[in-house]
Amino acid sequence: MGVSMHIPTLTPAAFRRLAVVSAILLALIVVSGAAVRLTGSGLGCPTWPRCTSTSIVAPASYHAWVEFGNRVVTTVVGIFVAIVALASLARRPRRRDLVLLAWAQIAGFVGQAVIGGLSVLYDLAPPFVMAHFLVSMAMLWAALLLVHRADPGWEPRRPAVRRELTWLFRLVSTTAGAVLVLGTITTGTGPHAGDGGRHIRRLALPLERVTQLHADAALLLTGLVVATLFAVRLTDTTDVVRRRARWLAAAVGLQVVIGYTQYFLNLPPGVVELHVAGATVLWCAAVWLQLGLTAAPAATIPVPATRTARAQPLRTAATDT
Repeated sequence: MGVSMHIPTLTPAAFRRLAVVSAILLALIVVSGAAVRLTGSGLGCPTWPRCTSTSIVAPASYHAWVEFGNRVVTTVVGIFVAIVALASLARRPRRRDLVLLAWAQIAGFVGQAVIGGLSVLYDLAPPFVMAHFLVSMAMLWAALLLVHRADPGWEPRRPAVRRELTWLFRLVSTTAGAVLVLGTITTGTGPHAGDGGRHIRRLALPLERVTQLHADAALLLTGLVVATLFAVRLTDTTDVVRRRARWLAAAVGLQVVIGYTQYFLNLPPGVVELHVAGATVLWCAAVWLQLGLTAAPAATIPVPATRTARAQPLRTAATDT
């Protein structure tokens, strides 16, 4: 008598919940990595993949434990990313686009591990540190796209808005990406090298000019977001898009305040950490806004016939996280 193996399956709603948690963890690890650099602990573990030449675990040192702690957190996040990738195969019905997006996170995570190792082996050379952050942003884009498409009500559709609004949203997200790139260049030129500035060579660029260029790009983004707020009020679009536009405006406004605060206070590490967190939130908000153009519509909850005279059909916004 043969023994059949039962393969567990996941509902679309359960898989989307896993995807949401994965996206949140990937965002949090960006902030965790920034804390390592801002505490001067980037070379607390001077080798990779071991912490020291003789031990995987960190020695009794503050900087070593900060760096080692970040490696542990990264490993835990990597395990969860792998769970989401396996879950994409167990989802029923299985969809090829979700499988590809989920396993792309695995590829990105492996790439991050390699870049992180090279960063340590080459004494936190700015190009590797910059690549580390930017790949994280690319992974967040893919994670948010996975959350968007994993919505049980999602299906391919054209944006139900004017073409000009679609192009404005693309310009906003492109400008947000440019602000991130310029921010990493500013970081690679500035004083927070990751190991107290003792061993790290910085980018040979004038810090004042690089900072000004970054600020100019941020102000351009602010202007585009203000234009977006007016555009979504004056044109036909969904409540989801209008709500997400307000989220982005709030993120940009807060980030501008934090950015100027850190500049006038001469880049204190705590405020710089807030700036990194704000940049991560801003990027996610910009991506999430553009994805809102093709978000699944709100579902209509049927009302029993005996109640139709007393109540209108209710609508939920379950598609908006």
